[in-house]
Amino acid sequence: MQTELKNKIEFALDTIRPYLEADGGNVRIVELTEDMVLRIEMLGSCGSCPMSSMTLKAGVEDAIKRAIPEITKVEAINLTVA
Repeated sequence: MQTELKNKIEFALDTIRPYLEADGGNVRIVELTEDMVLRIEMLGSCGSCPMSSMTLKAGVEDAIKRAIPEITKVEAINLTVA
């Protein structure tokens, strides 16, 4: 992953991290695929919270796509959708 793109992603994640941290969670970049799918890991309480899939879509994915429109999708590698 290019350093400039990784920095943009981290900057976008930093805009929502305070909300995740307030609930005892966080997020970590795992990889960015060639077809511009960002894979992340939900950490702490975000990895087990029943609302994590909503947090991922409404919070994390929205912040990422707003900052870096070329990213097509954000996936959490450790969430199972109920």
